[in-house]
Amino acid sequence: MLKIWLLYIVFTFFMMIGVVFGHHKNEKYAFDKLYKYSIKKSQDAVEFKSAIMNNEISAVVEEQINKKKSKNGDYGMVSFILFEDGVIKIDQFKKSKYRNGYMPSHSVGKSLVSLVTGYAICGGYIDPIDRRIDYPTVENTLYENQILLNLLNMTAGDEHIVGDRYFGDDNGFKGKGVNVNTIPIKRIMKKFKNTKPIIDEKGAWNTSTGKIEGRKYNYSAMTTNVIMNYVIYKTGDDWNKLLHKVFTEDAKVKRNVYFGKSIRKNKEGNRSSGEYGRYTFFADRYDYLRIAYSMMNHWNNDTCIGKYLKSMYENRIDKNYDRNYNKRTDMSVSQMATSYGGQFHFDLYGLEHKTILAMDGFGGQQLIIDFDRQRIIQVSSTDLHYDWRNTVYKQLQKD
Repeated sequence: MLKIWLLYIVFTFFMMIGVVFGHHKNEKYAFDKLYKYSIKKSQDAVEFKSAIMNNEISAVVEEQINKKKSKNGDYGMVSFILFEDGVIKIDQFKKSKYRNGYMPSHSVGKSLVSLVTGYAICGGYIDPIDRRIDYPTVENTLYENQILLNLLNMTAGDEHIVGDRYFGDDNGFKGKGVNVNTIPIKRIMKKFKNTKPIIDEKGAWNTSTGKIEGRKYNYSAMTTNVIMNYVIYKTGDDWNKLLHKVFTEDAKVKRNVYFGKSIRKNKEGNRSSGEYGRYTFFADRYDYLRIAYSMMNHWNNDTCIGKYLKSMYENRIDKNYDRNYNKRTDMSVSQMATSYGGQFHFDLYGLEHKTILAMDGFGGQQLIIDFDRQRIIQVSSTDLHYDWRNTVYKQLQKD
């Protein structure tokens, strides 16, 4: 009997080890945990020239890249790319838990959903940003008949149910319920039935019009997923064609890239069609650069997509945040941005005179375009334990 108990204890011990290592092996949105929309690589990928420089910023980047894990097992920065003057000037990378080179975007994917939405407008699939959405899935919810720009600007009036403004969390239903990213939209909308958007008397300042709008900024994962699934619904059989246009034809990615689905492998079977979009995005670090490079070219050439991106900047709103930016040390681009437009962060504190479009994701993911300087910065990280001020921000301060 004693031997049996010993064997049971040993077996349980090793099972627990397996669970522990299995838990830490894959981060929350791990690449191999989700079903995904796969977007094929280009046969004519954009290639970049390099002219690597050595200066105080590159030295700090190297120091951050080479930092050892913290006591909590955090890695920090794993990739930093600076593209400037038509060449890559800083290119630092180390191996991490992100296997096979696929870096999660986290909320950078929200911005990429906006990019895809711009393509859908330019392709005639959906109406312009000032029109109301026609989307049966969100009928009898606060999202019904919303003006698309309100969704893009995170002013859907959904802060009493989901989002950062009241709950300090962008994806939990009422702050502590289910993660809205993990449930297909037709199911999660059942929880939103008979809801109405909040109209805040104080409202939000529209930077472009100089007027007070009736709703405040509320950073919400649900809002982005409504946009994405609306585009999936409107494009129908052309959804994959649209993704191919954005990433394969225009960005010319070198490896396949992926958007996640809201159905997980360990719970539900894959479905080839339907509204299962979630903004989670995976790409190689150089392909993030290629995507940003494509956006910069559209902006510079005033294409339809360029005009869409400029309209996001022109219709940006104030975040209404009251922060002491000079004393904070745990900064990221979203924390430093004072305005928001179309799922992008704008007007970085101290750099409001510059036209900078910034994308930011949980754990320190950054994809930033400085249109004035024709500069792009890409950062991938396992967490925000790196010197953001003396790497990213200090480089953006340079003319």
